[in-house]
Amino acid sequence: MKRTIIKFGGYSCLLLIAVFGISFLFEDQMDFSTSEIFGYATIVLSLSFVFFGIKNYRDKENNGIISFGKVLKIGLLITLLASLTFGLINVIYTEVINPEFSTEYYNYSVEKIKKELPTEEYKAKIEELESQQDLFRNPLFNFVVMSLTVFIIGFIISLISGLILQRKK
Repeated sequence: MKRTIIKFGGYSCLLLIAVFGISFLFEDQMDFSTSEIFGYATIVLSLSFVFFGIKNYRDKENNGIISFGKVLKIGLLITLLASLTFGLINVIYTEVINPEFSTEYYNYSVEKIKKELPTEEYKAKIEELESQQDLFRNPLFNFVVMSLTVFIIGFIISLISGLILQRKK
């Protein structure tokens, strides 16, 4: 089981790192909305290794049998590797590669809200954003939020994989 988790968790991490690197080629052509969609698609794609890792373990190491609990354990451990990698990538990006990201994203959010909301709601939303701005500039907070985002998606994929792949004796 350990070998499967490391192998498929590694594949998931490598895919995240590779796509993150490739995304630099298109960074100037993507706005924040497109970039966000691309990011979530990358997360889901990298977490597809949860399904394949569980299937591989069931079929090749466990004689075609696996319980729902074992599925969850394998899935969540693969997910943990991917979520820690994604959190680390995000911190490296916002702290080293693009330290102005928080300011750029804040300005983008303000413009977007200005176009979408009436004046009173706009003012309230801006106050909320300003109160959260320091929090989002904290690298530890960013790491936790990004890691949890991936972990929650991976948890859902692990549950779905469990329903599809579990086989009892």
